[in-house]
Parts: sequence; structure tokens; C-alpha cells
Amino acid sequence: MPAIVGQLKILNIGTGSIVQIGDSLILSPSSSSKTFAGAGSFNTGDFPRVLNSVSSTNTNDSDLVEANASKVGAI
Repeated sequence: MPAIVGQLKILNIGTGSIVQIGDSLILSPSSSSKTFAGAGSFNTGDFPRVLNSVSSTNTNDSDLVEANASKVGAI
């Protein structure tokens, strides 16, 4: 059944969001991200103790395109 759409104003769309106008069978949001973290970045617990006096994180990424992260959003 066709949809009748009146006025529409979209202010902001997040990276994993879907905007659907009209009919759709399958909607599949997807997103990808890259995280750089150094020593002791993802510690959990009440009193973590990290001893890393000389530490560096290499954030140099020479790739122009990452691994295939595209996905069909709607069919």
C-alpha cells in the first residue's frame, strides 16, 4: 500500500540510524568504527594499577579504504 508523506524535516541522523519513508520489507542498520587504545586503556575493576612508564600507541593508518564494511540497508 503506498504511503502518503506530508512535510518532513530531518535534523540529525546518527551513524547507525535508518530513515524510512514509505514501504519497506527489511531494514538492517549497520555501522563500523576503529578504536586506538594504549596500555591500560580498557582496565576494569575498583582499583586498577597500571605501570607503563614508556608506552606509545601507533595511530598511523596508511590504508585509504578499510575492509569491506558496506552493507545493503533495505531490500
